Amino acid sequence: MPASPTRPPLLATLALLLGACAPTGTDTVTPPTTATTPGPPAFHAQTQLFKQADPSVIRVGGTYYSVQSDGNQTIRVRAASSVDGLASATPTTVYAHPTSTNEVWAPELIHDGSTYYIYFTMGAGDSHRMYVMQSSSPTGGYSAPAKLNLPDDKWAIDGTLFTYNAQRYFVWSGWVGDRNGEQTLFLSRMSSPTTVASGETRHVISQPRESWEQADPNPPTRVNEGPEAIKDPSGQLHIVYSANGSWDSNYCLADLRLRAGGDPTYVWDWYKSNGCLFGSKSNLMMSGWDPTLSVNGPGHHSFVLLDGDINTSPPSGQKFPLMYHAVSKSLPYTWANRFWYSGSFMWWGNMTYTRGGASNTGWSLKFFE
Repeated sequence: MPASPTRPPLLATLALLLGACAPTGTDTVTPPTTATTPGPPAFHAQTQLFKQADPSVIRVGGTYYSVQSDGNQTIRVRAASSVDGLASATPTTVYAHPTSTNEVWAPELIHDGSTYYIYFTMGAGDSHRMYVMQSSSPTGGYSAPAKLNLPDDKWAIDGTLFTYNAQRYFVWSGWVGDRNGEQTLFLSRMSSPTTVASGETRHVISQPRESWEQADPNPPTRVNEGPEAIKDPSGQLHIVYSANGSWDSNYCLADLRLRAGGDPTYVWDWYKSNGCLFGSKSNLMMSGWDPTLSVNGPGHHSFVLLDGDINTSPPSGQKFPLMYHAVSKSLPYTWANRFWYSGSFMWWGNMTYTRGGASNTGWSLKFFE
């Protein structure tokens, strides 16, 4: 049973208004910390944007940029003055593959220094690999895609870049070998946004071995994918990822928390939430976290951070924008019915994650439709 949370002011009221169920136990009120970087205004309840999957959204100054793929051929970028404004923004095509059957998946927009990078998966079947293109502008002028030479050159999807303690890392979902059967989360150090550090290997940080990560009866593929990095108010690194197959409503978000002072490349320094933190199946949720009310299978999210930089991660006590895809409960659960949704998240303190006989207490996250 997890430890009781530390609630920021007014959180009890927010929980009632938004349908969140607070964990049991005695609550201690702690004043919110002061943000070191200005954040966006308080965020409202969920909005359905447009029919698409795998969102990636960042904020640069007062402008929000998103990148999307049609799944087969094109990558498009939108710009708007608000998250919800992306729904009506005119998309600009920044890449179009010559054929329409190449499976261009899950682009991620990254702002590193003065350059914008779009990382995406391209290939068909067993040939999926990560690619990157770059530009001085988020909305055009991108270079031709270049294959990212990840260690071992195995099947790879959903990759993204982040910087933690002045070191760049690339995190992605892939296969250990050459056959489908289990999607593992890997991490590698980078010497630049496009180059893996010399002599670096790929380090396993998570595999879908928990019962709540193995909820799909057919097909029996076990999945950890869609990793996104963020820093909590104590400065600890988190990788929030999607568990279970995206083809089923068991799809959900879970959390990896790096222990204080831990090494991101060392698997035993990571602690995993004891269930889904954002999902639609009550039997898969971590104790104290309720399933969604209006959507099925929320997952493959994007923290809407300033410059897309985890070092601008929000403080405690405030709600911040979140983008994710899901299927309305009014529709059959299929890939074709996935929409982008805007929601919100906040930090939830003093939560214990267990791992075998070991445990680790720190910040977790609450997600709101």
